[in-house]
This record gives sequence, C-alpha cells and structure tokens, in this order.
Amino acid sequence: MRTGIISAALAFLCWGLFPLYFHAVKEVPSMQILAHRMIWSLAFLLIVLALRRQWRWLEQVRQPRVFWSFVASALLLSANWLLYIWAVNNGHVIEASLGYFINPLVNIMFGYLLLKERLRRVQWSAIAIAALGVAWLTWQSGAVPWIALCLAASFGAYGLLRKTAALGALEGLSFETMVLFPIAAIYVGWLTLHGENAFLNTSSDATRWLLIAAGPITAVPLLLFASGARQIPLSILGLLQYLAPTIQFLLGVLLFKEAFTADRLVGFALIWAALILFAGEGLIRSRQNRG
Repeated sequence: MRTGIISAALAFLCWGLFPLYFHAVKEVPSMQILAHRMIWSLAFLLIVLALRRQWRWLEQVRQPRVFWSFVASALLLSANWLLYIWAVNNGHVIEASLGYFINPLVNIMFGYLLLKERLRRVQWSAIAIAALGVAWLTWQSGAVPWIALCLAASFGAYGLLRKTAALGALEGLSFETMVLFPIAAIYVGWLTLHGENAFLNTSSDATRWLLIAAGPITAVPLLLFASGARQIPLSILGLLQYLAPTIQFLLGVLLFKEAFTADRLVGFALIWAALILFAGEGLIRSRQNRG
C-alpha cells in the first residue's frame, strides 16, 4: 500500500510540475515541443521495452479493432498535449489546471452517457454544482473557458478509450507514440529543410537537452501511475489525482502571477466544492463496501 501511494503521488507530482518544464522551453514553438515529445518518448519507451524484452503485445496490434482504437487515442492524446503546452506557454496555467479539476466529473458523464453506468444522487449533485461553476466563469469573463473544457473533454475521451483498451499502460503509450512518430518525424524534417528547426537553431545546449528529456519526462510519470494504480484502492487514487491540478493552480497564481480575481475565485470554489462532494461520497462508499 505504502509503495503504491508513493508511486501514484510521485506521478501526480510530476504532472503538477509540468508547467515548469514547458515554461523552460517556451522559446520553442508549441508544435515543435509536441513533435519532440513524440520522438524522444518513443526512443525512451523502446529502450524500456528492450530491457524488459516486452514485445509480444505487438501481435495484438495487428487486430483492426485494437489498431484503430489506439490510432484514435493517439490523436486525442496529441491534441491534449498540444493544447496544454500552448496554454502554459501563453499564460493560461490556471485555466489549464481547471480542466484537470473538471476531468473526473467529465469521466463520470462519459460513463453515464456511453457506458450506461448509473449515477448516484450525490454524483448528480456534484456535476450540477460544477456546471454552475463553469456557467459562472463564462458569465463573469464573457467567454466560455474553452481551454479547460477542451482539456477535460479530450483527456476524458482518451481515458475512455484506454479504459476499454487491450494493451497495458506501457504497451499502449508505446504504440501511441509509434503511431504519432511518422507525423512528428516528417514535421521536424520539413522544419529542418526550411531552417526553422528550433532544436538545431537554438544557441542554448540546455534547451536541446530539455527537448531530449521530454521522453522520460513523459513516460516516467505514466509508469509510476500504472504501478501505483495496481497497488492502491481507487478511492485513494481518486483523491491523489487532485494533487496535479492543485500544484498547477498554485504555480499559475504564485509563480507565473496570472490574474485571479474574486469573481474567478467564486467559479473555482463551486468546482472545488463539487469535487469535495464527489470525492467524499466515493471515499465513504468505499469504506462501507470494505466493511
């Protein structure tokens, strides 16, 4: 249990600190950061797979249903990555964190609408309160918080596909990066031919090493998460998942000095209240079931 909690907490801590990484390479355009993330992630994952001699899963990928489901999840993952990178590097860390606060409630709605899962009254109440918070943020700012909603929806849809996927975390991410690699390689090649490759043009060796580090920075938290998820109850995992957006939110307010007015606080408070209600009810029910 202790090892599982530590593994999962470290994964969410890494994800929470992601804005620091993307801010460190903000001189590189978002599309190029995404491309390097795909390329170096695949390189790192192939090393891990080679060390573990874990290749049998490639036979499953030949099945059309498995192949196309992972193509879809790869496209959703890349869209989520790109939007998140852009948001961080354009001063929207707080709104990006909001997307991952909302994400658990989006997962519930997807489960209800697509997997025909039944919702309890407290869960409906949590969704209603969160929707009120989003409505308030839309009204007071005059615009829908589209970054948060798109991040929550894309990651929710990605999670839905991975929930029913035939491959595990390591194998699934490896195949997703295999799917995305040709696109990334062609894009980086095109940039190189036109003299726009930031990896080659930058005068900073630190930037180059940071782009290479995108591989382990992407893969290690996922492997920690997969390890932790197998060893601890879902109720504890559900509570730990709020660590990442909380850290992102604090970075946006305290480090990046993004505007956070009293009106905006009201909307966030409603969403936080919904999450507390949702997490508390889940924790109580889990204890009752164990009892």
